Amino acid sequence: MVDQQDFLVELGTEELPPKALKTLSNAFLAGIESGLQQNAIQYDSARAYASPRRLAVIVSGLSTQQPDRVFEKRGPATSAPEKAVQGFAGSCGVTLAELETMEVGKGTYYVYRGTEAGKQTQDLLPEIVAQSLNALPIPKRMRWGARRTEFVRPVHWLVMLMGDQVIPCEILGLTSGNTTRGHRFHFNQTIELASAAEYEAKLLSPGKVIVDFDRRMQTIEARVLAEARKLNARVVIDPSLLEEVAALNEWPVALTGRFEERFLDVPSEALISSMKANQKYFHLVDTNNQLLPYFITVANIESNDPAQIISGNEKVIRPRLADAAFFFNQDKQHPLISRTEKLKSIVFQHDLGTVFEKTQRIETLATAISERIGGNPAFAARAAQLSKCDLMTDMVFEFTELQGLMGYHYALHDGEPAEVASALNEQYMPRFSGDELPHTRTGIALALADRLDTLTGLFGINQPPTGSKDPFALRRQSLGILRIIIEHQLDLDLVELTNLAASQYGQLPGQADVAQRVVDFMLDRFKAWYDEQAISAEIYLSVHALRPTQPLDFDKRIQAVAAFTQLPEAKDLAAANKRVSNILSKQGTSDAEVNENLLVEVAEKTLYQLMSEIEPDVNHLFSTGAYTEAMQRLAKLNDPINQFFDDVMVMAEDEALRLNRLALLSKLRKLFLGVADISLL
Repeated sequence: MVDQQDFLVELGTEELPPKALKTLSNAFLAGIESGLQQNAIQYDSARAYASPRRLAVIVSGLSTQQPDRVFEKRGPATSAPEKAVQGFAGSCGVTLAELETMEVGKGTYYVYRGTEAGKQTQDLLPEIVAQSLNALPIPKRMRWGARRTEFVRPVHWLVMLMGDQVIPCEILGLTSGNTTRGHRFHFNQTIELASAAEYEAKLLSPGKVIVDFDRRMQTIEARVLAEARKLNARVVIDPSLLEEVAALNEWPVALTGRFEERFLDVPSEALISSMKANQKYFHLVDTNNQLLPYFITVANIESNDPAQIISGNEKVIRPRLADAAFFFNQDKQHPLISRTEKLKSIVFQHDLGTVFEKTQRIETLATAISERIGGNPAFAARAAQLSKCDLMTDMVFEFTELQGLMGYHYALHDGEPAEVASALNEQYMPRFSGDELPHTRTGIALALADRLDTLTGLFGINQPPTGSKDPFALRRQSLGILRIIIEHQLDLDLVELTNLAASQYGQLPGQADVAQRVVDFMLDRFKAWYDEQAISAEIYLSVHALRPTQPLDFDKRIQAVAAFTQLPEAKDLAAANKRVSNILSKQGTSDAEVNENLLVEVAEKTLYQLMSEIEPDVNHLFSTGAYTEAMQRLAKLNDPINQFFDDVMVMAEDEALRLNRLALLSKLRKLFLGVADISLL
């Protein structure tokens, strides 16, 4: 029985990049596990640990030795000269009599089968750890001192323990040992580890380090919530901020600070942005979700005088909020529309002109879309004119993430209609996957127009996304268009919209087929969309084969086919459609009418009769977009179709009968193609 031990590796460093810490930790764990699996080393479980100054992995129940490996080495054919065979046997360290023979194809060959003893795990671990560290996703590595070693940050210590034994090795210029280090301020000393099993407990006490990343996040969340309860307020915990704060602290302590109420006159989003982005503070709101003049900070030290830390943070945040207030008051002195002229100096894209020219194109496009969706074209035109003006404000220059949102506030201040003001913020929705959509008709029109203009322009100058390069986020923008149209139930056609967008540009290098390429690109985005909904690729491809260019219609077809696949007849009908498709692809699709007088077999008469009965009803359902109901009606053809193929010879010798039966199959095929090509299921 192979012995098992716990294995610990810890790399001590200078403070690691907080936004990358979780990614680095997960990658380190994945690399260790991959190395163990590649070497066929068994283990029970593995777990990652990470804090600002360390990356660690503990592997529990790790086998101390690789399993023995049975191998097979093939030699020359039995017909080969004896000298060659003797040479093969010698290379294997055996006599000719110990070789076996095996049949391979038409020949017989000598073969040697043996067993290779497994290596000691501790001999393999240094290379596994080194490879895992080398493979970490580090965009830019650094060197320090006179060393040639490179890593994301300078490294200081290395722990490599198998049970209670140090695994001797050198990695990143460090010699392995069994000593780690505690908190930089609370316990800036070495901690000797007797075994891997006591790692987490000893770092907690006396080390004052909560080394488990998830446990540290939970601790921070609990302490932040406790601080909020003291004020009878609600703290807003952004998951990404919580993760970043956990990556900045080893011994988190939550403290509440305050700022002057006068700053609440500034739009809360600007204050929150400053607190989160610059200071990593959690903000608090009242029962009406209104911002309160408090913040919660998380310190990496348990101070004897926490008031000093709170005071220091209040002093730091005050000038930042004062800057935001200053920018807001300065910006309000000039109406948004007055900044239009400045947009002429900002290049949107070298070949596509300035941001000012973009707003002109958006104005025409948004107005046209607004008319089609029952909006207010005058509002859409005005919103387009103002859409990029907030880019020229001091507030957005300082806090770029507030573009659109500050446009909304400044437009309200200028007395613009509320819907126009809302559209300035809504134009960027959805900003990310799962984000909310624009609510107003003007916001919808502006959001669609902006994205369509960008897509069409970049495809028009032959700069679509390539591989992982997508600097204008065209994939995300395409998904945004699809979501807006489908979730708002808009009957809009992508070809029509893209042609309208292209017409605003004049002549572009790739204008001849730009609409087709843009629409194909957007329809291809549906695959990822439906993958997230657990809808199979076959269902997507069956609809995509028909290339419906209205996203809402595309989605209705997908849902109909997804429902159809749950019917008991679905498998047979898909197979039958495939058979029909194969026959017609070889013989050619027939546009001829079916001649009832040439239907001689009972099965073909029955099929034709039932098709004729349901066809008007099915076509009506197609025209109204009721695809699910149409597919349910078509499912009634299952038994007659099966009977037809059992009883009827399609490729009859009589040409008239053969052509008539092909016409019948062609009619059947066209009926199903009213929804999708289910032969692809």
